[in-house]
Amino acid sequence: MASAETEVVSPVIVDPAPDVSGSAAASVAAAVAVAARSGSQAQVSKAALAAKLMSLSGVFAVHKPKGPTSAELLNRLKAKLLAEAGMPSPEWNKRQKQTLKVGHGGTLDSAAQGVLVVGIGKGTKMLTSMLSGSKRYIAIGELGKATDTLDSTGKVTDEKPYDKITQEDIEGILQKFTGNIMQVPPLYSALKKDGQRLSTLMKRGEAVEARPARPVTVYSISLLKFQPPFFTLDVECAGGFYIRSLVSDIGRELSSCASVLELTRTKQGPFTLAQHALPEDRWTIDDIAQSLERYTSLVPEELTFKKSKSENSSDQVLSCEYITLRETKREDDTVKTL
Repeated sequence: MASAETEVVSPVIVDPAPDVSGSAAASVAAAVAVAARSGSQAQVSKAALAAKLMSLSGVFAVHKPKGPTSAELLNRLKAKLLAEAGMPSPEWNKRQKQTLKVGHGGTLDSAAQGVLVVGIGKGTKMLTSMLSGSKRYIAIGELGKATDTLDSTGKVTDEKPYDKITQEDIEGILQKFTGNIMQVPPLYSALKKDGQRLSTLMKRGEAVEARPARPVTVYSISLLKFQPPFFTLDVECAGGFYIRSLVSDIGRELSSCASVLELTRTKQGPFTLAQHALPEDRWTIDDIAQSLERYTSLVPEELTFKKSKSENSSDQVLSCEYITLRETKREDDTVKTL
């Protein structure tokens, strides 16, 4: 389920691998040289693409459609890039120990759509701070119906009348949910108990206690449309905020109940759905390289690269941090790396 709908989760790495900027670059360069000596133009082209792919580093955005989970979408993206570059081939596997490292910063539910921020190469180190930055959502809520997941994918748990509720009623209570407020997160979420997601435990039928209310920040809420029983909200919030909880709380405040019918993330950090999120037909090495270049010019003052020493080693490593104002790290916030 999406926490604001994002949960910030600590980096989960699929195919974990060391940084590919040094030894990987040397390996792909060697692959290019071997292909050139073989005389095959196709091999040279694929080897060059592999070299370019393994050199990509930074953060960009893709458009997540309804249906797949954020992790499934990332696997699809990775598979397309590897296939375009002709990797992994038997020759590649012999020479190359590193794997392509990609990750996403901020889970979107399978039923949700919109901006999904992706890190590639060293860009995966930037994802944690992307989670706590500003996010914007368009949410369609349905009055009179409550579900166990707080959205349309769950089982209906309650139904109440809503025919007396007016547009003015909704607009009149939105101020209560703006600013620094306390919010109880949904039981169906990526928050964890004993290392396991609450949503996973719920699906198994295990008893899960409600989490206590926690501080969250909402920068703005506006009612875009009201056509009973449906109402459309435009919400800008910080990380760790749950749109599903907001809609449920609004229904309760109106002496009814409500759940999320549709959810679209329109903005995360500097990335917007309209301008920056790549649709699947543009998940190519060249398109992503161009997106990475555009991003560095998008917020150059907010990117810093600095050297730091590892706690367990005297070796210096290059770390990349994305710095935003109004950031608050949460222990339950999530980054996923594949």
